[in-house]
Amino acid sequence: MNWEKIKKTLGPGILFASTAIGVSHLVQSTRAGANFGFGLVLFIIAANVFKFPFFEFGARYANATGKTLIDGYKRLGNYAIWIYFLVTICSMFFVSAAVVLVTTGFMDNLFGLSVLWPTFNLFPIALVFLVTVSLLMSGKYNFLDHFIKIVGIVLLISTLIVFILTLINGPAEHVEHFIHPHIFDDTSIMFIIALMGWMPTAMDMSTWVSLWTVAKMKSSNYHPTLKETLFDFNFGYWVSAFLSLCFVTIGAYLIYGTGKTLPAGSVGFADGVIKLYTTTIGDWSYLIIATAAFSIMFGTCIGLFDGYARTLQRTTTILFAKNDNKETDSRNVYIWSLVILAIGSFAINAFFSGQFKILIDLATTISFLIAPLVAVANFKLVSSKYIDKAFLPGKLMKLISWLGILFLTGFAFFYMYVKFLK
Repeated sequence: MNWEKIKKTLGPGILFASTAIGVSHLVQSTRAGANFGFGLVLFIIAANVFKFPFFEFGARYANATGKTLIDGYKRLGNYAIWIYFLVTICSMFFVSAAVVLVTTGFMDNLFGLSVLWPTFNLFPIALVFLVTVSLLMSGKYNFLDHFIKIVGIVLLISTLIVFILTLINGPAEHVEHFIHPHIFDDTSIMFIIALMGWMPTAMDMSTWVSLWTVAKMKSSNYHPTLKETLFDFNFGYWVSAFLSLCFVTIGAYLIYGTGKTLPAGSVGFADGVIKLYTTTIGDWSYLIIATAAFSIMFGTCIGLFDGYARTLQRTTTILFAKNDNKETDSRNVYIWSLVILAIGSFAINAFFSGQFKILIDLATTISFLIAPLVAVANFKLVSSKYIDKAFLPGKLMKLISWLGILFLTGFAFFYMYVKFLK
């Protein structure tokens, strides 16, 4: 592949990775390692492997048709686009609230805003919403593309350094008479479902891969080959998958069995994660690590809000505009989507004030339960009925897709059984 052409293509995959690395890695993977050691590694690997085809189909479909998966859902029938629209509306406030809460924790850890405004603990949260929405209202895709690449590289390098040093130093000593937790009790199962819900990220965000791929093609004025598009996506996806194992290792080596725990609040949790880095690298690295962690979470916020706004922009255009290619009011829909998303998510944060882990687990569980619907729809759209034969997935991808649908559906029903029937 020509490097100049790769540079024109590179972006959506990195944006996907940076959005994924947020809550699922910094929070959930670290918690998995801290609470269960390496006991949940197989679940993390399984989620990454069995979800892979359905995210890849977003890039594949966009390259094959020049359109997004959302446009594809319309081709499946009005019922499909309406289901996706309603699922998005029902989940987006909880997901956005959870991500903003984590971002606020890392921002507060870095800047200490809660000390400046101790009587208004929602001020840092409101500030994150305000800055994120303002940047997206005034910015363009190119800004998002460049910003994410920079902060992603910083966190990637710092995480790899901590990961390597952690392996060299070995695991911390366990406390005497340490009892290993049960993986298959009800509480652990609830966490496993939540962990897989955003591993590497929520399945409904597979449409964002197609949205960003189409946006990249428009901004670069270049339609890449399928090989070039998939190279960009595969690079981002498997880097994020590898980093999830890095965070599990860091939690398992530095916290599991030591008697230490990660704090429950968002600010305390952020401080606990930063200390995992600084105790390994050295206190001198605090500012670099704290800045990188906040930056990647802020980048996740921007990517998340942009993804949801683009989703609402496209779905409302398809559902309610007389001409589904109409662009006249498209920008207004995008802006109003950002405002509504911010207000609704802020209300969720206010309602769940101080309940950091509950909100995170609720948002990730919702994402996991709707995953089978998205998986089936995406799989249908890469059949020969909807794209040219040259773009069809191979036999191995089809096999993994079928196994993935069974995996996601099986765990969704298992969760419902444990939660409501057991």
